Amino acid sequence: MNADVNADQAVRLHKVIAQAGVASRRRAEGLIVQGRVIVNGKKITTLGSTVDPSTDVIVVDGKPLRGHAPLRYVLLHKPRGYITTCQDDQRRPTVLNLLKRQPVRIFPVGRLDFNSEGVLLLTNDGRLTNRLLHPRYAMPRTYVVRVDGVVSAESLDQLRRGVVLDDGRTLPAQVKMMRHADQSCWIRMTLHEGRPRQIHRMLQRCGGHGVKRLQRVAMGPLTLAGLLPGASRLLEEFEVARLYQACHLETMAS
Repeated sequence: MNADVNADQAVRLHKVIAQAGVASRRRAEGLIVQGRVIVNGKKITTLGSTVDPSTDVIVVDGKPLRGHAPLRYVLLHKPRGYITTCQDDQRRPTVLNLLKRQPVRIFPVGRLDFNSEGVLLLTNDGRLTNRLLHPRYAMPRTYVVRVDGVVSAESLDQLRRGVVLDDGRTLPAQVKMMRHADQSCWIRMTLHEGRPRQIHRMLQRCGGHGVKRLQRVAMGPLTLAGLLPGASRLLEEFEVARLYQACHLETMAS
């Protein structure tokens, strides 16, 4: 859903859902009110909302509507100093500022903090996005973290077992000490969930450590190989297939 949609492009959301054969218009209104409709990654619950059917990505009960723009998959090496969103109220640069103009609207899958960097996927494939972000499928995400101070062996074990945070215990993580100096160390962490600022909070809980630098080096089968900070490229077909396989999707969306 785009605030800049021209009047002749805007169509009521419930009408688009009905035209896609998902439900009647009245039933579609109910789906919206129940919070079962997502547009461009954002849950929509307001009746009367309008969309541009040619560009907006509409997902109902986890399934994208058919007949939309061709699917596109872009891998970005996000540098520090960019917001992982399409627009920012504070006018800070967003990850979309790093991309050349795209033939279809694409959206970031998940988030990397303003000062974090690394692997970021952008796509208009709602079905794949839903699977990549769903905790059930535990898509592994690997990070290299420069930590303020040296993490003790006891704290490393605690990180591996799971850490009790305000929003519950984390899943067990794979953690490896890479190297350390007098006042800092570098660790490699693989998580199977994606809570807000999770690594920061885990390290703070385990020894009161701060994070000096955080880079996501892998997301499932995707890595930073060959991509400099700020650079991007289209995924190859075999890479998209690997993502689908990792998410237990048997066939690629068309």
